[in-house]
Amino acid sequence: MSSMTVRHLDGDRFAIGVRDHLITVDQPLADGGADTAATPTELFVASLASCVAFYARRYLIRHALPTAGFALTAEYTIGSRPARVTDIRLDIQVPDGVPAERLGGLLAVASHCTVHNSLTDPPAVTVALAGAPAAAG
Repeated sequence: MSSMTVRHLDGDRFAIGVRDHLITVDQPLADGGADTAATPTELFVASLASCVAFYARRYLIRHALPTAGFALTAEYTIGSRPARVTDIRLDIQVPDGVPAERLGGLLAVASHCTVHNSLTDPPAVTVALAGAPAAAG
């Protein structure tokens, strides 16, 4: 199992250690943070968007198709009770020169990235207190 560690820095800022990389998260000023970094929710959507983009670009490369101008835009809505992302729309900007007959394959591959698969068939998530004895159930 892979792992990462999240450590409190100050205020609403946290540092996330991922392999040899450090990612910081914060909250916007309006929500009491210092707005020094993206929020965890923004990273959640960015994770999906960048995974879809990675798979789509790899499809283009694998089929020797143009990649210049490739981009992806993500939009999302946050709902409440419980607070969560309720809708995500990802729009792929297909490079000029990609033939129409390749668009279905591109969309199929992009729609099955690891993060999207994890949302479609969600993992079991356990939140526990480190070092605490397991609760009797």
